[in-house]
Amino acid sequence: MKVLVAVKRVVDYNVKIRVKSDHTGVDLANVKMSMNPFDEIAIEEAVRLKEKGVATEIIAVSCGVTQCQETLRTAMAIGADRAILVETAEELQPLAVAKLLKALIDKEQPGLIILGKQAIDDDCNQTGQMLAALANLPQATFASKVDIADGKATVTREVDGGSETLALTLPAVITTDLRLNEPRYVTLPNIMKAKKKPMDILKPEDLGVDVSPRIKTLKVTEPPKRSAGIMVPDVATLVAKLKNEAKVI
Repeated sequence: MKVLVAVKRVVDYNVKIRVKSDHTGVDLANVKMSMNPFDEIAIEEAVRLKEKGVATEIIAVSCGVTQCQETLRTAMAIGADRAILVETAEELQPLAVAKLLKALIDKEQPGLIILGKQAIDDDCNQTGQMLAALANLPQATFASKVDIADGKATVTREVDGGSETLALTLPAVITTDLRLNEPRYVTLPNIMKAKKKPMDILKPEDLGVDVSPRIKTLKVTEPPKRSAGIMVPDVATLVAKLKNEAKVI
């Protein structure tokens, strides 16, 4: 079974985000970039499926600028067999990414598609669901456990009240939650091997997809700074302040 895994290049989760002075977006100058943590979990899960003998080939896919090649090399160092970069300088929104992935699914015909449930830069949590709708495939989001057997996937997923278990007929789309696994440490020998693995570079036009933005960002601002806490002498004062100053009761 062929497994396709989508990975995204994002600002590293340890970096403190800075907003541009003109409020048009986030300042990316000289900022460390890395693979989206949820996508690392997706790649790790695909590799584990291959180690179990369920998957035969893992294809890592990324959409974006030329530097996304670094993210794909990391995916191949974790264990992906080959990579595809859909290279574009356009700002890619979830619908555009879903359309690009749908075109690649039509081309590669994978038995399973795994994505991180969301990216930590825009927190949209939309691409997996949009992809499943466009490709007319069953989906299981927020997966915390995945079992593949007899052409079916059994997925335990996180819900508000706890968890639920779904049975899906393959091919299917699965999005990963944090509890699914812990990605392995990438070793230097595997990083060197990843440099020799094949990577195809395509353009959106090659796939017949229009990636023009549908949504316009008007303004990006930092959240307001929290004011310092105060000590109150008694409960009556606390209630009065919550009612009259904070206006939360």
